[in-house]
Amino acid sequence: MHIKNTALAIVSIVAFGLPAIGAAASAGGHLQPANTDVANTASLQRGARNFMNYCSGCHSARYVRYSRLAADLGLTEAQVIENLMFSGDRIHDTIQTSLRPEDAARWFGTTPPDLTLIARSRGTDYVYTFLKSFYLDPKRPTGVNNLVLPGTSMPHVLWELQGYQAAVYDGQSDAANETVHKQFKGFELVQPGLLSADEYDRFVRDTVTFLDYIGEPMQLKRVSLGFQVLGFLFVFFLLAFLLKKEYWKDVK
Repeated sequence: MHIKNTALAIVSIVAFGLPAIGAAASAGGHLQPANTDVANTASLQRGARNFMNYCSGCHSARYVRYSRLAADLGLTEAQVIENLMFSGDRIHDTIQTSLRPEDAARWFGTTPPDLTLIARSRGTDYVYTFLKSFYLDPKRPTGVNNLVLPGTSMPHVLWELQGYQAAVYDGQSDAANETVHKQFKGFELVQPGLLSADEYDRFVRDTVTFLDYIGEPMQLKRVSLGFQVLGFLFVFFLLAFLLKKEYWKDVK
């Protein structure tokens, strides 16, 4: 039994640990904490606005219905229809993109992925850092590259808000091998955007919070139900323990 439990623990660690390890490795260990809070309704509302205005033109979230957003984000169906529905015809439609796959393949070389589960598969820290890590790179077709995902085909759609930044490296020359070893030092703002650095951080955090929510809309209810179940088991244990003592009190 001990061996079986140990094996199950190892399998669980491998299954759930590899995505996080892969995400951290792809970013060179420089992931920044997203600090999302899916219980923050105001943040979710702002994130939904951000997603629909800046992301849904290319990315879908086809496992989420507009009606679900209205119910979970404290919005009326009329508010959702007026402010968030740009591609659907009915409140019960899922979030689709108007970008045709053939156009996406021609413009970007690939079809932009659906983002419903991106926060669950990559992690909120990964997505948060990715959206903050675009930098100027004239060698790329879009004119920008990304520190977290080098060679990404995604353009910097939030450049107007963040501005353009350059990646700064510390370089060390190796004359013997005629090579230069570069280590990332930080970003340097080249062209300011409409938002300050703190405002842009909040903008990205709200967006990632929304992506975290749509990855599992039931997570708050799941956690709440879990506490209720634990409370029930605790009370049941006390009753069972007291009943056992009552039954065995006269047994010597």
